[in-house]
Amino acid sequence: MKFGKEFASQMVPEWREAYMNYNYLKSLLKQILIFHRGQIRLSENPVNSPAKAAALKRRVSLFRAFSGLTSRYGNNNSPKKGNEDEVILVSAMQEADEEQGDDVESYQTVFLRSSEEGGDLELVFFRGLDHEFNKVIHFYKSKVQEVVKQAEELSNQMDALIALRIKVTNPTAAAAVAAAVSSYVNERNTGSNPLEVIQEEQQEKRSDVRKGYKMASLEVLSHVKINAAPETPVSTVKNVFKSLNLDLHFNTREVRNAEEKLKQAFIEFHEKLRFLKNYAFLNQLAFSKIMKKYDKITSRNASDAYLKMVEDSYLSQSDEVSKLIERVEAAFIKHFCNGNRHQGMDTLRPKAKREKHRVTFLVGCFFGFSLALMVAIIVSIHARNLLKSEGRTKYMDTIFPLYSLFGFLVLHMLMYAGNVYFWTRYRVNYSFIFGFKQRTELGFKEVLLLSSGLSVLTLAAVLSNLEMELDPETQSYKAVTELLPLFLVIVVILITICPFDIFYRANRFFLLVCLWHCICAPLYAVTLPDFFLADQFTSQVQLLRNLQFYVCYYGWGDFKTRNAETCKNSEVYDVFFIVIAVIPYWIRALQCIRRLCDGRDSTQALNGLKYFSTIAAVVTRTIYSQKRGTTLKIISASTSSVATIFSTYWDIVMDWGLLCKDSENPWLRDKLILPNKSIYFIAMVLNVILRLAWMQTVLDFHEAPFLHKNALIAIVASLEIIRRGIWNFFRLENEHLNNVGKFRAVKSVPLPFSYEDGYKNL
Repeated sequence: MKFGKEFASQMVPEWREAYMNYNYLKSLLKQILIFHRGQIRLSENPVNSPAKAAALKRRVSLFRAFSGLTSRYGNNNSPKKGNEDEVILVSAMQEADEEQGDDVESYQTVFLRSSEEGGDLELVFFRGLDHEFNKVIHFYKSKVQEVVKQAEELSNQMDALIALRIKVTNPTAAAAVAAAVSSYVNERNTGSNPLEVIQEEQQEKRSDVRKGYKMASLEVLSHVKINAAPETPVSTVKNVFKSLNLDLHFNTREVRNAEEKLKQAFIEFHEKLRFLKNYAFLNQLAFSKIMKKYDKITSRNASDAYLKMVEDSYLSQSDEVSKLIERVEAAFIKHFCNGNRHQGMDTLRPKAKREKHRVTFLVGCFFGFSLALMVAIIVSIHARNLLKSEGRTKYMDTIFPLYSLFGFLVLHMLMYAGNVYFWTRYRVNYSFIFGFKQRTELGFKEVLLLSSGLSVLTLAAVLSNLEMELDPETQSYKAVTELLPLFLVIVVILITICPFDIFYRANRFFLLVCLWHCICAPLYAVTLPDFFLADQFTSQVQLLRNLQFYVCYYGWGDFKTRNAETCKNSEVYDVFFIVIAVIPYWIRALQCIRRLCDGRDSTQALNGLKYFSTIAAVVTRTIYSQKRGTTLKIISASTSSVATIFSTYWDIVMDWGLLCKDSENPWLRDKLILPNKSIYFIAMVLNVILRLAWMQTVLDFHEAPFLHKNALIAIVASLEIIRRGIWNFFRLENEHLNNVGKFRAVKSVPLPFSYEDGYKNL
């Protein structure tokens, strides 16, 4: 693999803009190479060389005049005395930083051979090289300063945690407590304790603080409070009626909660430190590679001088990050792993996820089985002429809705597998965005394995149902054959809630937690996985209605006679038919209200209004499909039109961030991940077209000549699932680009304690 591709693959995706732009510098070198090759050809062909040389010279002179480089890097800047072999002169200079208001060190390279032919191209190269190096240095310095502050905060948090542990485990031994914490503080001052982590860098500059740094054993606990945001249903309800009590109660539950939060904070902090260390290493390597390419193309020896500057710079000489990594690891092992280094390092540095060949093999097998089963079903239907049989209508009214539920589920999983594949291909950090536990995220092959496995089970059940019903020997067990879909649902539910470490338990647990948060909305604080899952359910309304049919069909015993009339003629069933369809949109509306209350973001109010308009459209369309009437048709069409326009605008402009008129990419957005811009326009058009699937209800288009009503409903529902799959990709692409713009590469973990103002620095 070429270095450019390897360099891109090793980048932290959210920091991509902060890395050296290797491809840009390489393109400048390519221009220099083309120029030198042209010079060689001119020298080898002297017949036309004077005219070509004059034209080339004019071109270079024009480039030099308009490049803005002549005055900056002209011969006047070159030293009068120097070694004839010198190519560049690198110097450090102080520049004002407008953002921070102080001076920052920057590096400037003077090219000493600018008077030579083609020297202007090399001037451009060194100007770009300086820009990239200064960008890298400034970003690295700012991140190091950031982690030093975070490390100091973690150290203060550990002060409170250790004191709380001692208070809870041995509240009567005050003298022992004082001695223990005093010893802890003294160790920190001598630099032997790993948790000096972070104050050590600052204490050299604050000797007066260091001399007076004595924290009494229990005194710290009287100056801290718990950071308890209303994140659970109980705390949310309490917060509505009265303020939460943030004082410490000195119980084991507080210790466990604080330990869990701090443990997660240490893990995220350690990951950020590793990102920084890798960032410094990769950029040093990139500068080395690009300078060696320059030397090779120009036959000069400029790399030694420039790389000497790189080695002497803050990027190479700073060791704060390496020291912090060592101290954080030692502190984590000591305080969260009982000194077990192997356990601690496995947690802090989980092994890379390994590709399993058996997954690929099983995916191929299951897809092959699925194709064979589909062929067998088609052959069975045509061989027995079931499409024209008397029981066709009854079968489509009862059995088809039962099995189509699994079809919707498999299709949604296939769309998600496609999403994961393209997110991975275009380096959208979906595992970070969703907050998956490290190295547990499912790749597209694992998702395909689950979807193909479910399709095999479903198709096998369908074929078994047909064969058992048509075989004279098994016709007497007709009621039993009707139970196959129910048995399949029970199997899927049992696998989903299985407590054993099989079938990707971490992912199943993550899904169940998000599902519970959706059910309990708005009692839980809303995160992206929560509202993302709720959005998926808004595209699975027909699946939820099929679940309702399961309850009716099996609960009221209709499966014994294969008769759905009880469900169709029930007013209760009709009411719940509307309620079930409204639930996903209602959950999203409640989530918007919760986010509005937590973040005071006015856009969430508009988003909630969008879902209320969709609820009105769903209700009126469903009532119209049940009762008909011109008035209901007009109301249904009106509400559906408003909801469609509102939702389409929100999809494209708010969720995807597109249709920006003045962006670098007209009518799209400034930053794009896909190289082909036309794909974005195609996606917008498809989103609008697929949003109009509701028209089949308003236009009374219920049954085609060759399609049953339920088959048409299934097709429309499938189109909505496909639309949701397309929406998923661009929604996460936009979220990823927002993270890139903010250089947000690690999760922000809430810390358990808050100090009184001024106390933590005493």
